[in-house]
Amino acid sequence: MRFLRVGPPGLERPAVLDADGGAHDLSPLTDDIDGAFLEGGGLDRARTALAEGLLPRTEIAGQRIGAPVARPGKVVCVGLNYVDHAAETATAPPAEPVVFMKAANTVVGPGDTVLIPRTSVKTDYEIELAIVIGRTARYLDSEEASDEVIAGYAVADDVTERAFQHERGGQWDKGKSCETFNPLGPWLVTPDEVGDPQGLAMRLWVNGELRQDGHTKNMIFGVRHIVWYLSQFMVLEAGDVINTGTPAGVAFGANDFPYLREGDVVEVEIDRLGRQRHVLGQA
Repeated sequence: MRFLRVGPPGLERPAVLDADGGAHDLSPLTDDIDGAFLEGGGLDRARTALAEGLLPRTEIAGQRIGAPVARPGKVVCVGLNYVDHAAETATAPPAEPVVFMKAANTVVGPGDTVLIPRTSVKTDYEIELAIVIGRTARYLDSEEASDEVIAGYAVADDVTERAFQHERGGQWDKGKSCETFNPLGPWLVTPDEVGDPQGLAMRLWVNGELRQDGHTKNMIFGVRHIVWYLSQFMVLEAGDVINTGTPAGVAFGANDFPYLREGDVVEVEIDRLGRQRHVLGQA
């Protein structure tokens, strides 16, 4: 199933797409797609209600699409998680996942304007597979147990200011947590529709030029391992988002790609998870 939130910022309405792509209003079941909805079995209830014809059709053409999950409690990220990306940044592949956080208020819709921070000279893009947590996870016993707590997946662009990240005291969070730095969506796609999360091609374009052309099979640490691993260090809660790393092709790497500038158009796509298109503005 594919879930989404439609409408102006702060006024999004929850919806679900049927097999033909038609949108149905989720308001009879919930006010929003958030942690409480996910933890309370909302996805299964929505599946049943849709099958029974209890969710009215709704028109979404021409409307803004918001992030598919309301503001998460936290956004946890894994860095250097593709061999080719580690290589282009001249970094040895890590022995354990490299973990950092992004501010929860970086999450915006897949078509919203992404703002280049004031004083920024090195704003970069990173296509990533995002995991959305559906149940509380603490000290999971095995990697396989991760399947029980994953609500679904989404497209993320882990926008990063590299000078803030690497040249301002060594704190990655400073380069990751600027406003609008985590476009998410368009959909939250349930695991049954995604299939193997390590079987997804992923692509990112800047102004029509293909910059990243990767595949989740090339993750150093796979989805199950990441969720299990994080649960040993923090409690994951329903609605939390996990960005799982980016493949090669970023501007901060062994290539000649320029950093982002005002007016640039970034398009991001992952198989079965949909497509983003956002324009760069200036804060």
